[in-house]
Amino acid sequence: MYKLLVLSFLFLNAASAEEKVWITLDSDALSSTMSLDKSFNSKVYSSAGISLIQVNRSEVENISHMMHDQFKRCGGYMIHESLEEGLELIDQAQGLKSFVGKSIFTDYQINQKDLVNRVIEQVTEKSITEVILKLSSFKNRYYKSKHGVASSTWIKDHWQELAKNRNDISVDLYKHKKWAQPSVIMTIKGNSPEVIVIGGHADSISGFWNRNEAKAPGADDNASGIATITETLRVLIQNNYRPEKTLKFMAYAAEEVGLLGSKEIATEFKNNNVDVVGVLQLDMTNYNGSDLNIVMMTDYTNSAQNEFLGTLIDEYVKLSWGYDKCGYGCSDHASWYAKGYPASIPFEARKNNMNRNIHTAKDLLSVSGDHSNHAVKFAKLALAYVIELDQ
Repeated sequence: MYKLLVLSFLFLNAASAEEKVWITLDSDALSSTMSLDKSFNSKVYSSAGISLIQVNRSEVENISHMMHDQFKRCGGYMIHESLEEGLELIDQAQGLKSFVGKSIFTDYQINQKDLVNRVIEQVTEKSITEVILKLSSFKNRYYKSKHGVASSTWIKDHWQELAKNRNDISVDLYKHKKWAQPSVIMTIKGNSPEVIVIGGHADSISGFWNRNEAKAPGADDNASGIATITETLRVLIQNNYRPEKTLKFMAYAAEEVGLLGSKEIATEFKNNNVDVVGVLQLDMTNYNGSDLNIVMMTDYTNSAQNEFLGTLIDEYVKLSWGYDKCGYGCSDHASWYAKGYPASIPFEARKNNMNRNIHTAKDLLSVSGDHSNHAVKFAKLALAYVIELDQ
């Protein structure tokens, strides 16, 4: 009996001492998030439709699962190192609602029609499919697992192979201190200090338990986005494209657990005063689930750049497109938006028509018919975006 009392005391003491973490999330998801932790007693800070709360770190990945199941969001929250950092983001968001959403960061013009029309015809479904199949062949790409490390290393090696004949291109692993999986960054150096970022997340996740060994192929979420980025840079390199602005292609680690990788990178860029003139996020590009071919998410994105992307679709992709909302922190564009950079996320379908197999072992290429025809549209858009924004 004495041993039982001691063990109970130790357990309760450990539970009370459990590490806490601050997160921001959409205010509409607040009550559901709070219900995951029955002992929740944190103060809630809310403004501009965003809430800041403190939760047990052990609940963070359960929040990811809840966001997907209840709110159909990939991600859906951001983690902060301190209360002060979270409050700073809320303050920034209040101003960004009226500033970033309308401001024009660059001269959005279309004047490279001959070049764009030539290169977009070189996009191939086969190349995209090969990358999706390779990435989804890893047991998972979880940010804490050996598979997550191996898959990101494969991305780095593959990108390096594509750029092996270019001395103006470098590919690096961006190592994070708090988890194993690195992000991957390819840099094509330009003459201008201005930077264009094309990114998507490299990690995948499935279920609640033993995620280090869970089956999480993530063919659509987000092998499709990384494969689309890979095809974009493949075509640019194949055409010996030499940019004026510096191009950064990024495969972010740890998106599924609070946008951790992109948040760290965007923060570093902001702290170093890097002049990022445009961010394009490619997260899920291959499930053609709605009446629109490409859907521009309007929340936590830059409206002027969204309109520019719509013009590019009309001019070059020539398919239907429209607008929708995906909620706070639904992908890595939110990390850049939070730092005041112009970010956009063209998505594969309307929010309510997105791929329902993500975050499960069923997120396979077969769900998209064993081909990458839908992702081809996004690769063409990405090429048009890079080339026209680079001028």
